[in-house]
Amino acid sequence: MSDSTRPLVLGIDFGTSNSAAALVDASGQLHTITLDGARAEMPTALFFSSETHTVLYGSAAMQAYLNGTEGRLLRALKSLLGSSLMDEYTAVDGQSARFFDIVVLFFKELKRRCEAQVGQPLSRAMLGRPVHFVDDNPERDALAQETLARAAREAGFAEIAFQAEPIAAALDYERRVTVETTALVVDIGGGTSDFTVIRLNPERSAQRDRTADILATTGVHIGGTDFDRLLDLATVMPLLGYRHIGTGGRPVPNSVFFDLSTWHLIHQAYTRKALHFAKELWTDYTDQTLHRRLMDALEDQHGHRMLAGVEAAKIACSLTGDDALVDLDFLGHGPSEHLGATISAPGMADALQNALGQVVQCAQACVQQSGLAAVDVVYLTGGSSALRPLIDALHAAMPAATLVEGNRFGGVAAGLAYAGATQSF
Repeated sequence: MSDSTRPLVLGIDFGTSNSAAALVDASGQLHTITLDGARAEMPTALFFSSETHTVLYGSAAMQAYLNGTEGRLLRALKSLLGSSLMDEYTAVDGQSARFFDIVVLFFKELKRRCEAQVGQPLSRAMLGRPVHFVDDNPERDALAQETLARAAREAGFAEIAFQAEPIAAALDYERRVTVETTALVVDIGGGTSDFTVIRLNPERSAQRDRTADILATTGVHIGGTDFDRLLDLATVMPLLGYRHIGTGGRPVPNSVFFDLSTWHLIHQAYTRKALHFAKELWTDYTDQTLHRRLMDALEDQHGHRMLAGVEAAKIACSLTGDDALVDLDFLGHGPSEHLGATISAPGMADALQNALGQVVQCAQACVQQSGLAAVDVVYLTGGSSALRPLIDALHAAMPAATLVEGNRFGGVAAGLAYAGATQSF
C-alpha cells in the first residue's frame, strides 16, 4: 500500500448483522479489508466462552455458539444504540459487563484486524450511520451517534467523522456510471432501511461537498433482523405455543416468543424471572408438547440457534425460490418425529407483507421529496437487499427505473472509504 504523510482513513460500516471496512490509499486505490478469513464482511457478533474464558468474534463467535460451546452469544448490538440498554450490565463468562463496553470490544477487534492487514496504525475513521438510528426521536438519534463515536474513540480512533450509509453506497456506485444519473439508493441493513435520491456524475466524484447532488433522504427502522423476527414468529414459534389457544379459550401470553425472536432481546428470555414465568405457563397450554418445546428452547438457550436457522432459510428461499427447512430436531419431540419449520416463497411474502409495504412506502416518499417524477436507477445494497419479495415490490412500485443489485456487504464500506479520502479532519 502506498505511503503518504496523510494518515489513512478507515471507512467502517458497523452493521446490525454484519460489519465491513475499507480504505483508499494515497494513489486513490480502494482496498477492501478481509475481516473474517477470506470474507470482507464480518458478522457483528461476539461469543464469550465459559470453557476457555476467551472472546470470539464474527463467524467464529457464531460457530462456537452453534456448536454448543458453553458461553454467551451477543449479536445485533447496534439495535441498542440510542436506548438506555446501552448503559445496562449483562452477565458474560461469570462477570458483569456493560453493553457499551462490549461494543468497544468489537470495535477494538475490528481495528486490530484492519491494522494487521494494512500494516500500520489507523487512527482516523469515517463511520456509517443510518438516516435514522431511531425513528421520530431526534434526541435519541443524536444520542445513538454520540454513543457510537464514543465507542470508536475508546477503541483507539482519535478522529472520527460520519456519513449516512445510503449516501456512502451512492458514492461507491458512482464509480461505475459514465453519464449523469439520478439514483434511488436502497440500503437494506440488519436494523434499518435507508434511502437517498442523488445525482451521480463521475466528473464530480472527487468533490468534497456533494450536498447539492443529494436531493432527498428518508429512512425507517425496519431491516433484516425484523424480517427474521417476523418469519420466526410465523414459522417456528407456533411450534412452541405462539398463538396457541389454551385453557379458557385464550392464546398463550406472547412476550416470551417476541423476546426469543428478537436478536438483541434473546438473553432476556433466559433470566431467572423469565424462566419462572415460562414454567408457570404450563397451565395456559392445552397441548403440553408445545410447552415442553418452549422450556427446551429456554433452558438449553436455543434462541440464537433457532433464529440463525430462520435467517439461513430466509436467505436460501430468497435466492432459489424453493422451500427451505429450519431444522428443530434439537427440541423435545417424539422419537420417530422429525421437527422442523418450512419457509416458502409465498409464506415469506405473506409474513413480510406489512413490513415490506412500509419499506417500499418510505422509498417512494424519498423519490417524492426529491421533486423528481422518477429516477433512472434503483440501486440495491445492504445485506437484506437480495430479499426477493422486496425486489419484486420495488420493481412494481417503480417500473420505469432500472434495478441494479450492488455489493450487498461491501458497498457502504467502500463509499465510506471514498468519503474519508476527501474528508478534512
